[in-house]
Amino acid sequence: MTEQAILVGCLKNDPTAQRELYNRYSPKMLSVCYRFSQSREDAEDMLQEGFIKIFTQIHTFQNKGAFEGWVRRIIVHTCINFLKKNKKFAENVNLDHAGYLEVKEETLPSIMQARQVIECIRLLPLGYKTVLNLYALEGYSHKEIGEMLDIEESTSRSQYTRAKTMLEMILMKKNIIDRPRENFNWVAALKK
Repeated sequence: MTEQAILVGCLKNDPTAQRELYNRYSPKMLSVCYRFSQSREDAEDMLQEGFIKIFTQIHTFQNKGAFEGWVRRIIVHTCINFLKKNKKFAENVNLDHAGYLEVKEETLPSIMQARQVIECIRLLPLGYKTVLNLYALEGYSHKEIGEMLDIEESTSRSQYTRAKTMLEMILMKKNIIDRPRENFNWVAALKK
């Protein structure tokens, strides 16, 4: 089924088109949810809430830009709203359920490295992790992040700087990198 056929079907509330849309995008979107969540259950809740919004708001998609980008924005905003509403924290992270990991090279070392970086990001305090995900991985500006999280732009900047520093310390402690700011590009390890 083409993307256009899926969109037309979803606009008509066709269950087959809705199932196809979910099957096509849920693996990637679940990996986005995992980066923001502290548990598998929270990530799955975020994903479900996000897809409910996608199905109820699909009529607002205007064919400007990629449909996947529109879906991703809704998922990210759903994650942010979920965090604001629930403020859940957990110490243990289970990466066996990390689902769809996007890495540049499909080698075992690069997949393991991406999993290690995700694990380390998820160890950051909620505010640091959220700003880091939004800025470095989702591409939002500090101004947009400030608006989304109801914080000052300068707070977003300082949270991001502190998150990067703390992430580097965690990466060093876990022997993933040898020293700060070396040639290891953790963003590239996670993005397409």
